[in-house]
Amino acid sequence: MILDTIVAATRERVAVLKKVKPIEAVRQAALVRAEEERTASGGTFTFPFERALMEGSMNFICEIKKASPSKGVIVEEFPFVDIAKEYEEAGAAAISVLTEPAYFMGVDSYVTDVADVVTIPILRKDFIVDEYQIYESKVLGASAILLLCSVLDEEELARFMALATELGLSCLVEAHNEEEVKKALAVNARIIGINNRDLKDFSVDVGNSIRLRSLIPDGVIVVAESGIKSADEIEALREHQIHAALIGETLMRSEDKTKALTELFGPVRGLQVKICGLSRTEDITVVNNPAVRPTYAGFVFAESPRRVSVSDARNLISQMAPQIQAVGVFVNEDVETMAHLAETVPLQVIQLHGDETEDMIKQLRQLTTARIWKAVRVQSEDDVLRWNESVADLLLFDAYKTDAYGGTGHVFDWKLLKKCTKPFILAGGIHSKNVARAIRNVKPYAIDASSGLETDGVKNKEKIFHFMDIIKKVRN
Repeated sequence: MILDTIVAATRERVAVLKKVKPIEAVRQAALVRAEEERTASGGTFTFPFERALMEGSMNFICEIKKASPSKGVIVEEFPFVDIAKEYEEAGAAAISVLTEPAYFMGVDSYVTDVADVVTIPILRKDFIVDEYQIYESKVLGASAILLLCSVLDEEELARFMALATELGLSCLVEAHNEEEVKKALAVNARIIGINNRDLKDFSVDVGNSIRLRSLIPDGVIVVAESGIKSADEIEALREHQIHAALIGETLMRSEDKTKALTELFGPVRGLQVKICGLSRTEDITVVNNPAVRPTYAGFVFAESPRRVSVSDARNLISQMAPQIQAVGVFVNEDVETMAHLAETVPLQVIQLHGDETEDMIKQLRQLTTARIWKAVRVQSEDDVLRWNESVADLLLFDAYKTDAYGGTGHVFDWKLLKKCTKPFILAGGIHSKNVARAIRNVKPYAIDASSGLETDGVKNKEKIFHFMDIIKKVRN
């Protein structure tokens, strides 16, 4: 069987590697890297691969592989670093990188090269048969490894999982049938991948994930693997509470990864866009372009590198396409001033981005017909819950930073928004690399971007066009 052949070749490969670089040297390098990561995250591992797979109703692990035993060479051109960047922009939760050389044409260094250009976690996908490969995976920069129930016995699975956890690595424990699922559960696997492809004969049955899902209890992350090609299949997986889909060949053959993922996930309709911090005539020229044209344009009247004077704001807004609504951003300003500016600039929306209270919002509402948005800087779920009953027309959630009221470029934990009952706008470090994932996982009324569309503090035309192109693909 081909699986036995691959495993035998892997054992031979590892034996050669051990002669070139002894396991103790690799182990020490892995321990150093693990300690650096643990220290940087406050003394504990964050296991980003697991966190990523729990962010939305359906997450995608997008695979980088040049070939497979069943399909041969999948793509002749293989700019794997560019593919990784495309996957991240397309909204992938994580990237799977094949490193097995003989049958998948993989290279170990692919993991490191990909880790250098993306911010999402990486699964090192290989046939792990030795502790050496686990240490090696940590050194390469992986966040997770693949462990196959069809290759490892229960004792090996448990031992390898324990070692991986000590290094801060997650384990995707792969099963194909009921017996293997029970084996994964017996070793307390936190993530179980159900492979729809039988590794013995490479036949594919996508329904395998759904049938075996019922055996896995709540609290365990479930990933469907292999053979997934259609939106109907993704919807069926979603309906059966499967958390993620690992997709390789379908995406590798696609020329437009964002469009392909949208076709699988389904479009997110009705999303609005706000581009904030406009301060130059050149900015207005860009947002007026039909290829950009957001619903809202933000003008900052508070202390900020993006601050505009009243006269400059009035001049810029007068040049703006009538379809775009002007938003004035204020921090702890008095209500009479804001109401006056809404009338005279004019502004369609007043955005309160400071420490304003609910009473202030009520006072402001008596003085102006402009809509009122309240920005909330999020540190915890309580920051969200206490504004659920606000009379503000919309809430805007942003990252918290002690010395700033916005425009920090920082991202907060989007899962904190799950209990928000009002329509809201998502801000905080939104840019081309994470906007597709944000739209699908958070499902906000609107996206607000500012610093993520800038270069050296100035709005960048190319970044804005690229950003809007991604959003259009996700919406359509």
